[in-house]
Amino acid sequence: MAERLLTVRELNVRYGKVEAVYHASITLDRGTIVTVIGPNGAGKSTMLNALMGMLRSHGTIEFLGKDIGRLTVEQRVAQGLYLVPETRELFAQMSVADNLQLGAFARFRRGDKTIGETQEQVYAKFPRLAERRNQMAGTLSGGERQMLSIGRALMSKPTVLMLDEPSLGLAPLIVREILSSISDLRAHGVSVLLVEQNARAALQISDYGYVLENGEIVLEGPSQELANNPRVIESYLGFGGSRQEQAAAAANGEAAKQKPAP
Repeated sequence: MAERLLTVRELNVRYGKVEAVYHASITLDRGTIVTVIGPNGAGKSTMLNALMGMLRSHGTIEFLGKDIGRLTVEQRVAQGLYLVPETRELFAQMSVADNLQLGAFARFRRGDKTIGETQEQVYAKFPRLAERRNQMAGTLSGGERQMLSIGRALMSKPTVLMLDEPSLGLAPLIVREILSSISDLRAHGVSVLLVEQNARAALQISDYGYVLENGEIVLEGPSQELANNPRVIESYLGFGGSRQEQAAAAANGEAAKQKPAP
């Protein structure tokens, strides 16, 4: 049986009197990618920010079997939980190499001597970053900035990497490249909680999925089953009911030849 890394039970997040996330419960096991899909304003980013400790929440958040609800953001990062936000938040006037080094700052403070080795692994995963290691982050393309955001996160050696809309604003060809690199993280011991509006692409690379609408989990199940669900097809895959077979083919990987939906 797979090791349970993250357990979230009855998560509630409020903005004033507005309930942004309501009784949400999700789990993530080692070696898996779990995706949360849903429309704009459903509460997906709010959920990730609450799990990272950036927003106050009620409910239970267990990471590696321990309740982390009272830990600070820095303490959660030190435990092995890391969030790459939708905004990416790079240091534009610093080089690619320096941005990566900042991702390992907590490891540096602990006297970790393997930071350089991790950086070379990131360069091997994203050769374009190696080519641009001395280039200012602010001059990179959108796809390269997303690679750098993920690479900087990997410098912290996370156990669970949370990604908020990694395909946002990227061309279809770059989206495929980024999502392929995310899929490969499993082989490197990193489990992923992925928030995506590009439901078709997210379900193709994930193992299990949740559908969040108006702050509530309304559907969940293995990703292939969700990709075949008529409600998901109609609402999130851009197909009408008469084209369900196409959605099933996409979930089975045949849509890899096609461009993901924007």
